Amino acid sequence: MTLGLAGPEVRRGGTALGRWAGSGGISRTPGRDPACLPWGGASGALGLGSRLRGAQVLESRDRGDMAAPRDAEIWKDVQTYYGQVLKKAADLQTNACVTSTRPVPKHIQEALQNVHEEVALRYYGCGLVIPECLENCWILDLGSGSGRDCYALSQLVGEKGHVTGIDMTEGQVEVAKKYIGYHMEKYGFQVPNVTFIHGYIEKLGEAGIKNESYDIIISNCVINLVPDKQEVLKEVYRVLKHGGELYFSDVYASLELPEEIRTHKVLWGECLGGALYWKDLAILAQKIGFCPPRLVTASLITVQNKEVERVIGNCRFVSATFRLFKLLKTEPAKRCQVIYNGGITGHKKELIFDANFTFKEGEIVEVDEETAAILKNSRFAQDFLITPIGEKLPTCGGCSALESKDVITDPFKLAEESDNMMSRCPPDVASGCCGTKKSC
Repeated sequence: MTLGLAGPEVRRGGTALGRWAGSGGISRTPGRDPACLPWGGASGALGLGSRLRGAQVLESRDRGDMAAPRDAEIWKDVQTYYGQVLKKAADLQTNACVTSTRPVPKHIQEALQNVHEEVALRYYGCGLVIPECLENCWILDLGSGSGRDCYALSQLVGEKGHVTGIDMTEGQVEVAKKYIGYHMEKYGFQVPNVTFIHGYIEKLGEAGIKNESYDIIISNCVINLVPDKQEVLKEVYRVLKHGGELYFSDVYASLELPEEIRTHKVLWGECLGGALYWKDLAILAQKIGFCPPRLVTASLITVQNKEVERVIGNCRFVSATFRLFKLLKTEPAKRCQVIYNGGITGHKKELIFDANFTFKEGEIVEVDEETAAILKNSRFAQDFLITPIGEKLPTCGGCSALESKDVITDPFKLAEESDNMMSRCPPDVASGCCGTKKSC
Protein backbone atom coordinates (compact mmCIF):
# COMPACT_ATOMS: atom_id res chain seq x y z
CA MET A 1 0.00 0.00 0.00
CA THR A 2 1.03 3.61 -0.33
CA LEU A 3 1.01 6.42 2.17
CA GLY A 4 0.76 9.75 0.44
CA LEU A 5 0.65 13.36 1.48
CA ALA A 6 -2.23 15.35 0.07
CA GLY A 7 -2.73 19.05 -0.16
CA PRO A 8 -4.18 21.26 2.57
CA GLU A 9 -7.47 19.38 2.45
CA VAL A 10 -8.44 15.75 2.13
CA ARG A 11 -11.78 15.03 0.55
CA ARG A 12 -13.96 12.04 1.42
CA GLY A 13 -16.98 11.55 -0.77
CA GLY A 14 -16.84 15.21 -1.76
CA THR A 15 -16.48 16.49 1.82
CA ALA A 16 -13.51 18.70 2.58
CA LEU A 17 -11.69 17.39 5.63
CA GLY A 18 -9.14 20.09 6.13
CA ARG A 19 -10.35 20.43 9.70
CA TRP A 20 -9.31 16.81 10.29
CA ALA A 21 -6.10 16.47 8.35
CA GLY A 22 -4.84 20.04 8.51
CA SER A 23 -1.99 21.01 6.24
CA GLY A 24 -0.46 17.53 6.39
CA GLY A 25 -3.45 15.65 5.03
CA ILE A 26 -3.56 12.00 4.05
CA SER A 27 -4.43 10.73 0.60
CA ARG A 28 -6.65 7.74 1.22
CA THR A 29 -7.89 4.80 -0.81
CA PRO A 30 -10.79 2.47 0.04
CA GLY A 31 -10.40 -0.56 2.25
CA ARG A 32 -8.91 0.44 5.57
CA ASP A 33 -9.91 0.97 9.14
CA PRO A 34 -11.39 4.42 9.75
CA ALA A 35 -10.10 4.22 13.27
CA CYS A 36 -6.74 5.21 11.78
CA LEU A 37 -7.42 8.90 11.78
CA PRO A 38 -5.15 11.94 11.39
CA TRP A 39 -5.48 13.08 14.99
CA GLY A 40 -3.13 15.18 16.99
CA GLY A 41 -0.36 17.42 15.79
CA ALA A 42 3.33 18.04 16.01
CA SER A 43 3.19 18.03 19.80
CA GLY A 44 1.50 14.97 21.18
CA ALA A 45 -0.47 13.17 18.43
CA LEU A 46 -2.29 10.66 20.70
CA GLY A 47 0.57 9.78 22.90
CA LEU A 48 0.91 6.36 24.51
CA GLY A 49 -0.73 5.71 27.84
CA SER A 50 2.09 3.36 28.65
CA ARG A 51 5.51 3.39 27.00
CA LEU A 52 7.55 0.26 26.73
CA ARG A 53 11.31 0.71 26.95
CA GLY A 54 13.31 -2.37 26.07
CA ALA A 55 12.53 -5.05 28.64
CA GLN A 56 11.07 -2.50 31.04
CA VAL A 57 7.34 -1.86 30.93
CA LEU A 58 6.57 1.51 32.42
CA GLU A 59 3.44 1.82 34.43
CA SER A 60 0.57 3.62 32.73
CA ARG A 61 -0.05 7.12 33.91
CA ASP A 62 -2.22 7.63 36.96
CA ARG A 63 -5.86 8.01 35.99
CA GLY A 64 -8.42 9.50 38.32
CA ASP A 65 -12.16 9.87 37.78
CA MET A 66 -11.49 12.38 35.01
CA ALA A 67 -9.64 11.31 31.88
CA ALA A 68 -6.60 13.24 30.80
CA PRO A 69 -7.57 16.31 28.71
CA ARG A 70 -5.84 14.87 25.64
CA ASP A 71 -7.82 11.64 25.93
CA ALA A 72 -11.09 13.58 26.14
CA GLU A 73 -10.17 15.55 23.03
CA ILE A 74 -9.32 12.38 21.14
CA TRP A 75 -12.57 10.71 22.12
CA LYS A 76 -14.55 13.77 20.98
CA ASP A 77 -12.76 13.88 17.62
CA VAL A 78 -13.35 10.18 16.96
CA GLN A 79 -17.01 10.37 17.86
CA THR A 80 -17.51 13.32 15.49
CA TYR A 81 -15.60 11.59 12.73
CA TYR A 82 -17.47 8.30 12.97
CA GLY A 83 -20.84 9.87 13.62
CA GLN A 84 -20.80 12.78 11.18
CA VAL A 85 -17.99 12.60 8.63
CA LEU A 86 -17.99 8.99 7.46
CA LYS A 87 -21.24 7.83 5.91
CA LYS A 88 -20.11 4.68 4.07
CA ALA A 89 -17.01 2.57 3.52
CA ALA A 90 -16.42 4.21 0.13
CA ASP A 91 -15.64 7.47 1.97
CA LEU A 92 -12.42 5.90 3.24
CA GLN A 93 -9.38 6.61 1.14
CA THR A 94 -6.51 4.50 2.46
CA ASN A 95 -5.66 0.84 3.12
CA ALA A 96 -2.71 1.33 5.48
CA CYS A 97 -4.06 -1.01 8.15
CA VAL A 98 -4.80 -3.97 5.87
CA THR A 99 -3.95 -7.29 7.54
CA SER A 100 -2.95 -10.35 5.56
CA THR A 101 -5.73 -12.93 5.60
CA ARG A 102 -6.21 -16.45 4.40
CA PRO A 103 -9.06 -17.38 2.06
CA VAL A 104 -12.36 -16.79 3.88
CA PRO A 105 -14.15 -20.07 4.71
CA LYS A 106 -17.48 -20.59 3.01
CA HIS A 107 -19.54 -20.47 6.22
CA ILE A 108 -18.10 -17.03 7.06
CA GLN A 109 -18.74 -15.74 3.54
CA GLU A 110 -22.37 -16.84 3.86
CA ALA A 111 -22.71 -15.20 7.26
CA LEU A 112 -21.38 -11.90 5.89
CA GLN A 113 -23.79 -12.02 2.96
CA ASN A 114 -26.71 -12.04 5.41
CA VAL A 115 -25.69 -8.72 7.00
CA HIS A 116 -27.94 -5.76 6.14
CA GLU A 117 -26.63 -3.52 3.37
CA GLU A 118 -26.46 -0.33 5.46
CA VAL A 119 -24.49 -2.09 8.18
CA ALA A 120 -22.10 -3.54 5.60
CA LEU A 121 -21.64 -0.17 3.85
CA ARG A 122 -20.62 1.46 7.13
CA TYR A 123 -18.09 -1.25 7.95
CA TYR A 124 -14.60 0.23 8.15
CA GLY A 125 -12.55 -2.70 9.45
CA CYS A 126 -9.09 -3.56 8.17
CA GLY A 127 -9.62 -7.30 7.91
CA LEU A 128 -11.69 -10.22 9.12
CA VAL A 129 -10.97 -11.21 12.72
CA ILE A 130 -13.13 -14.30 13.18
CA PRO A 131 -11.44 -17.27 14.89
CA GLU A 132 -12.56 -20.90 14.94
CA CYS A 133 -14.80 -23.01 17.19
CA LEU A 134 -17.48 -20.41 17.93
CA GLU A 135 -20.67 -22.37 18.65
CA ASN A 136 -22.38 -21.23 21.89
CA CYS A 137 -19.54 -18.79 22.71
CA TRP A 138 -19.93 -15.37 24.30
CA ILE A 139 -17.94 -12.86 22.24
CA LEU A 140 -17.03 -9.21 22.80
CA ASP A 141 -16.04 -6.99 19.85
CA LEU A 142 -13.86 -4.02 20.82
CA GLY A 143 -14.60 -1.08 18.51
CA SER A 144 -17.58 -2.77 16.84
CA GLY A 145 -18.67 0.19 14.70
CA SER A 146 -21.88 -0.40 12.78
CA GLY A 147 -21.90 -4.05 13.82
CA ARG A 148 -20.98 -5.99 10.70
CA ASP A 149 -18.66 -8.44 12.44
CA CYS A 150 -21.05 -8.74 15.38
CA TYR A 151 -23.94 -9.76 13.14
CA ALA A 152 -21.76 -12.25 11.27
CA LEU A 153 -20.57 -13.71 14.58
CA SER A 154 -24.10 -13.81 16.00
CA GLN A 155 -24.99 -16.36 13.30
CA LEU A 156 -21.90 -18.42 14.01
CA VAL A 157 -22.35 -18.63 17.79
CA GLY A 158 -26.03 -19.57 17.41
CA GLU A 159 -28.98 -18.80 19.67
CA LYS A 160 -27.23 -20.17 22.77
CA GLY A 161 -24.25 -17.89 22.21
CA HIS A 162 -24.09 -14.11 22.50
CA VAL A 163 -22.18 -11.24 20.88
CA THR A 164 -21.61 -7.82 22.44
CA GLY A 165 -20.24 -4.89 20.49
CA ILE A 166 -18.81 -1.83 22.23
CA ASP A 167 -17.93 1.39 20.42
CA MET A 168 -17.20 4.95 21.54
CA THR A 169 -19.13 6.53 18.65
CA GLU A 170 -22.80 6.89 19.45
CA GLY A 171 -23.83 7.27 15.82
CA GLN A 172 -22.26 3.94 14.91
CA VAL A 173 -23.91 2.21 17.85
CA GLU A 174 -27.28 3.61 16.80
CA VAL A 175 -26.87 2.18 13.29
CA ALA A 176 -25.96 -1.21 14.75
CA LYS A 177 -28.93 -1.27 17.12
CA LYS A 178 -31.31 -0.28 14.34
CA TYR A 179 -31.00 -3.66 12.64
CA ILE A 180 -31.12 -6.10 15.56
CA GLY A 181 -34.71 -7.11 14.73
CA TYR A 182 -33.93 -7.45 11.03
CA HIS A 183 -31.05 -9.86 11.61
CA MET A 184 -32.74 -11.94 14.29
CA GLU A 185 -35.72 -12.49 12.01
CA LYS A 186 -33.43 -13.37 9.11
CA TYR A 187 -31.55 -15.90 11.25
CA GLY A 188 -34.75 -17.35 12.71
CA PHE A 189 -33.72 -16.54 16.30
CA GLN A 190 -36.56 -16.14 18.78
CA VAL A 191 -34.52 -14.05 21.22
CA PRO A 192 -31.82 -11.53 20.18
CA ASN A 193 -28.30 -12.81 20.82
CA VAL A 194 -26.49 -9.56 20.07
CA THR A 195 -26.12 -6.38 22.15
CA PHE A 196 -24.50 -3.04 21.38
CA ILE A 197 -23.01 -0.73 24.01
CA HIS A 198 -21.81 2.87 23.81
CA GLY A 199 -18.55 2.99 25.76
CA TYR A 200 -14.76 2.95 25.81
CA ILE A 201 -12.71 -0.20 25.35
CA GLU A 202 -10.25 0.80 28.08
CA LYS A 203 -13.20 1.31 30.47
CA LEU A 204 -15.20 -1.89 30.06
CA GLY A 205 -16.18 -1.86 33.73
CA GLU A 206 -17.92 1.49 33.33
CA ALA A 207 -19.84 -0.04 30.42
CA GLY A 208 -21.16 -2.73 32.75
CA ILE A 209 -19.05 -5.64 31.47
CA LYS A 210 -18.42 -8.08 34.32
CA ASN A 211 -15.42 -10.17 35.30
CA GLU A 212 -14.84 -13.42 33.41
CA SER A 213 -17.95 -13.04 31.25
CA TYR A 214 -16.63 -13.73 27.72
CA ASP A 215 -15.08 -16.70 25.93
CA ILE A 216 -13.55 -14.65 23.10
CA ILE A 217 -12.69 -10.98 22.56
CA ILE A 218 -11.86 -9.65 19.10
CA SER A 219 -10.32 -6.35 17.96
CA ASN A 220 -9.40 -5.02 14.54
CA CYS A 221 -6.75 -2.28 14.33
CA VAL A 222 -8.25 -0.49 17.33
CA ILE A 223 -5.89 -1.09 20.26
CA ASN A 224 -3.20 0.59 18.15
CA LEU A 225 -4.97 3.94 18.52
CA VAL A 226 -5.99 3.82 22.16
CA PRO A 227 -3.94 6.18 24.36
CA ASP A 228 -3.52 3.59 27.16
CA LYS A 229 -2.84 0.19 25.60
CA GLN A 230 -1.94 -1.43 28.90
CA GLU A 231 -5.32 -0.49 30.37
CA VAL A 232 -7.09 -2.07 27.39
CA LEU A 233 -5.25 -5.37 27.85
CA LYS A 234 -5.89 -5.30 31.60
CA GLU A 235 -9.60 -4.90 30.95
CA VAL A 236 -9.55 -7.66 28.35
CA TYR A 237 -7.85 -9.99 30.82
CA ARG A 238 -10.40 -9.13 33.50
CA VAL A 239 -13.49 -9.88 31.43
CA LEU A 240 -12.17 -13.02 29.70
CA LYS A 241 -13.08 -16.38 31.19
CA HIS A 242 -10.24 -18.73 32.10
CA GLY A 243 -9.31 -20.45 28.86
CA GLY A 244 -10.59 -17.43 26.94
CA GLU A 245 -8.87 -15.71 24.03
CA LEU A 246 -8.16 -12.27 22.61
CA TYR A 247 -7.96 -12.66 18.81
CA PHE A 248 -6.86 -9.37 17.29
CA SER A 249 -5.04 -7.60 14.47
CA ASP A 250 -2.95 -4.45 14.77
CA VAL A 251 0.11 -2.59 13.45
CA TYR A 252 3.58 -3.17 14.93
CA ALA A 253 6.98 -1.51 14.53
CA SER A 254 10.36 -3.15 14.00
CA LEU A 255 11.91 -1.01 16.74
CA GLU A 256 10.95 1.29 19.57
CA LEU A 257 9.56 4.40 17.91
CA PRO A 258 11.43 7.68 18.40
CA GLU A 259 9.56 10.82 19.37
CA GLU A 260 9.61 12.17 15.81
CA ILE A 261 7.52 9.23 14.59
CA ARG A 262 5.25 9.01 17.64
CA THR A 263 4.22 12.65 17.25
CA HIS A 264 4.02 12.84 13.45
CA LYS A 265 0.48 13.71 12.37
CA VAL A 266 0.39 11.74 9.12
CA LEU A 267 2.11 8.69 10.59
CA TRP A 268 -0.29 8.61 13.51
CA GLY A 269 -3.23 8.97 11.16
CA GLU A 270 -1.92 6.06 9.12
CA CYS A 271 -1.77 3.76 12.19
CA LEU A 272 2.02 3.94 12.30
CA GLY A 273 2.77 6.64 14.87
CA GLY A 274 1.05 4.68 17.64
CA ALA A 275 2.44 1.28 16.67
CA LEU A 276 3.87 -0.87 19.43
CA TYR A 277 7.36 -2.35 19.08
CA TRP A 278 6.49 -5.97 18.30
CA LYS A 279 8.68 -7.45 21.07
CA ASP A 280 6.98 -5.24 23.64
CA LEU A 281 3.63 -6.94 22.97
CA ALA A 282 4.93 -10.12 24.63
CA ILE A 283 6.37 -8.17 27.58
CA LEU A 284 3.14 -6.29 28.18
CA ALA A 285 0.87 -9.33 27.65
CA GLN A 286 2.81 -11.59 29.99
CA LYS A 287 3.08 -8.85 32.62
CA ILE A 288 -0.71 -8.72 32.69
CA GLY A 289 -0.99 -12.53 32.87
CA PHE A 290 -1.58 -13.75 29.32
CA CYS A 291 0.26 -16.66 27.75
CA PRO A 292 2.92 -15.57 25.23
CA PRO A 293 1.35 -14.11 22.05
CA ARG A 294 0.80 -16.57 19.21
CA LEU A 295 1.41 -15.13 15.75
CA VAL A 296 -1.24 -16.01 13.16
CA THR A 297 -0.70 -13.85 10.04
CA ALA A 298 1.49 -10.90 9.07
CA SER A 299 1.85 -8.52 6.15
CA LEU A 300 4.48 -5.84 5.57
CA ILE A 301 3.36 -2.22 5.27
CA THR A 302 5.18 -0.36 2.52
CA VAL A 303 5.66 3.40 2.33
CA GLN A 304 6.21 5.14 -0.99
CA ASN A 305 6.59 8.77 -0.03
CA LYS A 306 9.96 10.48 0.31
CA GLU A 307 8.98 12.74 3.21
CA VAL A 308 7.42 9.90 5.19
CA GLU A 309 10.38 7.63 4.42
CA ARG A 310 12.73 10.28 5.76
CA VAL A 311 10.82 10.45 9.05
CA ILE A 312 10.58 6.66 9.38
CA GLY A 313 14.25 6.04 8.65
CA ASN A 314 15.18 2.44 9.40
CA CYS A 315 11.90 1.60 11.08
CA ARG A 316 9.58 -0.87 9.36
CA PHE A 317 5.92 -1.63 10.04
CA VAL A 318 3.81 -4.76 9.77
CA SER A 319 0.12 -5.63 10.13
CA ALA A 320 -0.20 -8.77 12.22
CA THR A 321 -2.85 -10.94 13.83
CA PHE A 322 -2.11 -12.50 17.23
CA ARG A 323 -3.89 -14.80 19.66
CA LEU A 324 -3.60 -14.18 23.41
CA PHE A 325 -4.94 -16.85 25.80
CA LYS A 326 -5.82 -16.49 29.47
CA LEU A 327 -5.07 -19.70 31.36
CA LEU A 328 -5.05 -20.67 35.01
CA LYS A 329 -1.57 -21.12 36.43
CA THR A 330 -1.93 -24.68 37.72
CA GLU A 331 0.20 -27.76 37.14
CA PRO A 332 3.41 -27.43 35.09
CA ALA A 333 2.77 -27.92 31.38
CA LYS A 334 4.49 -30.74 29.49
CA ARG A 335 5.22 -31.36 25.86
CA CYS A 336 2.52 -33.59 24.41
CA GLN A 337 1.38 -35.32 21.27
CA VAL A 338 -2.03 -34.34 19.99
CA ILE A 339 -4.49 -35.51 17.37
CA TYR A 340 -7.07 -33.16 15.89
CA ASN A 341 -10.44 -34.92 15.94
CA GLY A 342 -11.75 -32.77 13.09
CA GLY A 343 -15.25 -31.40 12.81
CA ILE A 344 -14.88 -27.71 13.69
CA THR A 345 -17.23 -25.78 11.41
CA GLY A 346 -15.31 -24.53 8.40
CA HIS A 347 -12.20 -26.44 9.47
CA LYS A 348 -13.39 -30.04 9.51
CA LYS A 349 -10.31 -31.59 7.92
CA GLU A 350 -7.62 -29.07 8.82
CA LEU A 351 -7.19 -26.42 11.50
CA ILE A 352 -4.55 -23.74 10.86
CA PHE A 353 -4.12 -22.71 14.48
CA ASP A 354 -1.35 -20.16 13.94
CA ALA A 355 1.77 -19.55 11.86
CA ASN A 356 3.53 -22.54 13.44
CA PHE A 357 0.89 -25.21 13.91
CA THR A 358 -1.46 -26.73 11.37
CA PHE A 359 -3.46 -29.71 12.59
CA LYS A 360 -4.85 -32.21 10.09
CA GLU A 361 -7.62 -34.58 11.10
CA GLY A 362 -6.21 -37.83 12.49
CA GLU A 363 -2.55 -36.78 12.32
CA ILE A 364 -0.26 -36.96 15.37
CA VAL A 365 1.50 -33.65 16.06
CA GLU A 366 4.08 -33.06 18.78
CA VAL A 367 3.52 -29.71 20.49
CA ASP A 368 5.42 -27.62 23.05
CA GLU A 369 4.32 -27.05 26.63
CA GLU A 370 2.43 -23.80 25.99
CA THR A 371 0.53 -25.14 22.99
CA ALA A 372 -0.41 -28.28 24.93
CA ALA A 373 -1.69 -26.16 27.84
CA ILE A 374 -3.78 -23.98 25.53
CA LEU A 375 -5.36 -26.89 23.68
CA LYS A 376 -6.07 -28.70 26.96
CA ASN A 377 -7.57 -25.74 28.83
CA SER A 378 -9.40 -23.70 26.19
CA ARG A 379 -12.53 -24.15 24.09
CA PHE A 380 -10.47 -26.40 21.77
CA ALA A 381 -10.08 -29.15 24.40
CA GLN A 382 -12.95 -31.28 23.09
CA ASP A 383 -11.51 -31.18 19.58
CA PHE A 384 -8.18 -32.82 20.42
CA LEU A 385 -6.89 -36.06 21.84
CA ILE A 386 -3.94 -35.05 24.04
CA THR A 387 -1.50 -37.57 25.52
CA PRO A 388 2.08 -37.67 26.84
CA ILE A 389 4.84 -38.05 24.24
CA GLY A 390 5.62 -41.67 23.47
CA GLU A 391 2.19 -43.07 24.26
CA LYS A 392 0.78 -45.11 21.39
CA LEU A 393 -2.15 -43.43 19.70
CA PRO A 394 -4.66 -44.79 17.20
CA THR A 395 -4.38 -42.70 14.04
CA CYS A 396 -4.82 -43.04 10.31
CA GLY A 397 -2.51 -40.12 9.55
CA GLY A 398 1.19 -39.46 9.87
CA CYS A 399 3.27 -37.88 12.61
CA SER A 400 4.72 -34.38 12.77
CA ALA A 401 7.46 -33.66 15.31
CA LEU A 402 8.07 -30.20 16.76
CA GLU A 403 11.31 -28.47 15.85
CA SER A 404 12.00 -25.41 17.98
CA LYS A 405 13.96 -23.69 15.22
CA ASP A 406 10.86 -23.64 13.03
CA VAL A 407 8.71 -21.73 15.51
CA ILE A 408 8.09 -18.18 14.26
CA THR A 409 7.32 -15.37 16.71
CA ASP A 410 8.62 -12.42 14.65
CA PRO A 411 5.83 -10.95 12.46
CA PHE A 412 8.42 -9.39 10.14
CA LYS A 413 10.00 -12.78 9.50
CA LEU A 414 6.58 -14.31 8.81
CA ALA A 415 5.61 -11.48 6.46
CA GLU A 416 8.86 -11.81 4.53
CA GLU A 417 8.47 -15.59 4.21
CA SER A 418 4.90 -15.14 3.01
CA ASP A 419 5.97 -12.56 0.44
CA ASN A 420 8.76 -14.87 -0.79
CA MET A 421 6.33 -17.75 -1.11
CA MET A 422 3.88 -15.62 -3.07
CA SER A 423 6.66 -14.45 -5.40
CA ARG A 424 7.45 -18.08 -6.24
CA CYS A 425 3.85 -18.82 -7.17
CA PRO A 426 2.77 -18.81 -10.84
CA PRO A 427 0.86 -15.57 -11.62
CA ASP A 428 -2.38 -17.41 -12.32
CA VAL A 429 -2.47 -19.09 -8.89
CA ALA A 430 -0.56 -16.60 -6.73
CA SER A 431 -3.68 -15.50 -4.90
CA GLY A 432 -4.41 -18.94 -3.56
CA CYS A 433 -1.25 -21.01 -3.63
CA CYS A 434 -0.55 -20.49 0.04
CA GLY A 435 -3.95 -21.54 1.28
CA THR A 436 -2.75 -24.51 3.29
CA LYS A 437 0.82 -23.46 4.09
CA LYS A 438 1.78 -22.76 7.68
CA SER A 439 3.44 -19.48 6.86
CA CYS A 440 0.47 -17.84 5.21
